[in-house]
Amino acid sequence: MKWWDLSMSDKIDVLSIGDIVTDAFIKLADDQAWTYVDEHGRKVLAMEFGTKVPFADANVVTAVGNAANAAVAFARLGLNSGFVTNVGGDQEGRDMITALHNEHIDTRFVRVNPGLKSNYHYVLRYGAERTILIKHEEYDYHWPSLKPAEVPAWLYFSSISEHAIPYHDHVADWLDENPDVKLAFQPGTFQMEAGAERLKRLYARSEVLILNREEAVLVGGGNHEDLHDLINKLHDLGAKIVVVTDGPDGAYASDGENRFRMPLYPDPAEPVDRTGAGDAFASTFVAALIKGNSLEGALQWAPINSMNVVQKLGAQAGLLSEKELEEYLRSSPEWYRPERF
Repeated sequence: MKWWDLSMSDKIDVLSIGDIVTDAFIKLADDQAWTYVDEHGRKVLAMEFGTKVPFADANVVTAVGNAANAAVAFARLGLNSGFVTNVGGDQEGRDMITALHNEHIDTRFVRVNPGLKSNYHYVLRYGAERTILIKHEEYDYHWPSLKPAEVPAWLYFSSISEHAIPYHDHVADWLDENPDVKLAFQPGTFQMEAGAERLKRLYARSEVLILNREEAVLVGGGNHEDLHDLINKLHDLGAKIVVVTDGPDGAYASDGENRFRMPLYPDPAEPVDRTGAGDAFASTFVAALIKGNSLEGALQWAPINSMNVVQKLGAQAGLLSEKELEEYLRSSPEWYRPERF
């Protein structure tokens, strides 16, 4: 289905919610920057101050961000994908809408804000890691009025501005009115900083809650060294399925009765850019569930898309189709299987 074939009667499988941004990637020259660990244990990126610093190259990537990346992943995996977001009334906003159209994403709920800028971030790349300079524009967030035929089967809620905290109540109210809609929640920075108590209605309503290990400690308050405690604390918030990613150690998932550990899919080469790896994992896991996969099946899908994303620049270039993903799965090593823990 092409985006221009979508009509108001078409059923959206999954409606993503969150901010959208243009990323300007600036690759720092290896000999012009360095990293070190400061007295607080933080890894710091450093370069010479008060001078001109040569850089290696720069690339601009349009229409990204946690929820935007998820919307693209869903579309490439064959789902009818819609997006609720805000853009400014500028060229960057028009370019982002066009980019979403080109990915066959339903943009009927994208709100254009005349007179305001679109979100624009700067990504400083050093090796395969990155530091992102962010600024969320202060939009007046409104939850759209959905007709009965427009109600999706799933919502996927992720990173949004610190100015949009009351907006979460509107989403929670709508979910109360539509109990059959399932929620996947991948909290962003400001959502986690708001605290689990402030957003308790969304955590309690989550069919799927996805966090990395450090985020799980921040949100649920569990013991960082005890995966079972971390997962228990997140289930206590109300989430039915809990997923905790753990970098090179893979990921863990629980549906309240069964718990599995899943290793990473082997990298075919050294990663080029790790931006979007977490989004690829989270959205692919949810897409697998939407398509009827089991918890174990979703765990096998998710690392494959994550692996391929880090082989490309930006969060979306490496996102796979279902056919491509299944080909990787068929050729996976024998040990690439979920294990109970």
